[in-house]
Amino acid sequence: MTRATPAVTGPAPVTAPGHRRTVLLLCFAVLVFDGYDLIVYGAVLPELLRYEPWDLRPAEAGAIGSYAAGGMLLGALGAGALAGRLGHRRILLVGMAWFSTAMAACALAPTAWAFGLFRVLGGIGLGAVMPTAVALTAEHSEPRHRGRSNALMFSGYSVGGIIAAALAVALLPELSFRALFWAGAAPVLFLPVLARHLPRRAVPHRVSQPHGPGAFRELLRPPHRVPALLFALISFFGLLLVYGLNAWLPQIMRSVGYPTADSLFFLVVLNTGAIAGTLVFGPLGDRVGMRGVIALAFGLAAVSILLLSAPRPMPVLHALTAVAGFGTIGTQILVNGHIAAHFPAPVRTAALSWSLGVGRLGAIAGPAFGGLIAASGAGVRWNFYAFAVPAALTAGLVALLPARAATP
Repeated sequence: MTRATPAVTGPAPVTAPGHRRTVLLLCFAVLVFDGYDLIVYGAVLPELLRYEPWDLRPAEAGAIGSYAAGGMLLGALGAGALAGRLGHRRILLVGMAWFSTAMAACALAPTAWAFGLFRVLGGIGLGAVMPTAVALTAEHSEPRHRGRSNALMFSGYSVGGIIAAALAVALLPELSFRALFWAGAAPVLFLPVLARHLPRRAVPHRVSQPHGPGAFRELLRPPHRVPALLFALISFFGLLLVYGLNAWLPQIMRSVGYPTADSLFFLVVLNTGAIAGTLVFGPLGDRVGMRGVIALAFGLAAVSILLLSAPRPMPVLHALTAVAGFGTIGTQILVNGHIAAHFPAPVRTAALSWSLGVGRLGAIAGPAFGGLIAASGAGVRWNFYAFAVPAALTAGLVALLPARAATP
């Protein structure tokens, strides 16, 4: 059994408020870029399906949508194993440079095969960045405000999605889908700011953190084993919903009969609902308990997605989409924060990487699953039924989590 050895005596120092805000703002910006680069695929998917040189079918497009998530699985697990050796700062810098370069490569891709390959490579950088930013934010937050800090930071993901959809509305009528991938290479310009202001050392704790494989072995022993497995399943279904809906919602709405601009606006509403709901329910979870809030949110998502399957007035559809956005994207944000708060410092980064890494299997399945449903000919309503079921199932899994909070 891997044991932590004493490293610092006395109470752990408190990060200065100004420093905490700086770290939070930087990690928020990182997640904006991360979210843009992931969600832009859903924004351009209707255009890709009409792009004659590649002649994509829905099942093929769904598979390509899953490629980035496949790379993220490798990146997330790699970040957890290397965090102790390389440090959060270096992983964020390398990950940002990596996925920015891959986005430029996607913009230049001559074939669908090359495009898919570059999405896999970009996913490795995206997967390394996300759990590292979550862990860094948790490390530099006051313990009693970790849920709120994580909600604020992770809302950057949905901001990136809103930007992707808005740029698609503005650019696609005149420019190729390639222009949106060139825009996704912009994070490389942010690297000097990140390098200058990110902390070079972690906040010390009473005990040192076991690194690499030892941390993962510790995570899968009692008392961490059961919550680690439950969080992995919750992340699997949560990320299936996030990636499936972000990849296919505009195309689903377009197949119903809405014009392209209106279909893309549903993607804006989905991610706006994620931000609004997270900012409201994140602090509520800090006060009344995150487990109950997360279970309720997944339940609301299941109901909202189910109700979207029938024709309704446009304001009602937008309201239901916003609730679905919070109950899927926004709730997964709360799940990540709950993981960071639930596990103690010695296994926190490993727990985040484990949960997000296993959860990437759901992210991989989400776009491909949506593509298979779209190609099945079962009817548009089945696109909604198929996503309502995992939302309801995840609400039940959350209810099984032990009510326990980690020490700082």
